[in-house]
Amino acid sequence: MRDQRIVTIQRGGLLGNEQHCQLITWATDCAEHVLPLFGEPIDIRLLEAIQTARAWARGEIPVGQAQKASLQSHAVARESVNPAAIAVARAVGQAVATAHKADHSINSAWYALKALIAAGKSPDAERIWQNDQLPLELRELVLSARNGRRFQLDSNESKLQ
Repeated sequence: MRDQRIVTIQRGGLLGNEQHCQLITWATDCAEHVLPLFGEPIDIRLLEAIQTARAWARGEIPVGQAQKASLQSHAVARESVNPAAIAVARAVGQAVATAHKADHSINSAWYALKALIAAGKSPDAERIWQNDQLPLELRELVLSARNGRRFQLDSNESKLQ
């Protein structure tokens, strides 16, 4: 069941347009922060998706364009073999998909953490960084929604229960 606090008013939830834009910006920041873990060269579709997410937050493009960019990012993930690169591409895909559904923002942050684990790094500092990037008015909401989801991260693997 979706947390109605992180569903937009247009979809029957409680989240306003300004907060929706703040969430896509945060999710995009989270994905972009781990983009170097993709490796070189970074697939252009991921860079374009990041730009698309930011353009949607500024009101410059429609949701449909963001959805297409999300699908392209997930195609990058399917084409990749490196687990860190897959998680980075999924983080980007979920970030831009936030234009369609605001709760995808939490998935973007989770995939960013998963990318770090796949790269053999600890996600602890990244989680703190992610939390620090949250707009103050959304911090409690996102943290409680994140804690309410059944995400499990450990040093051996990352999985969604």
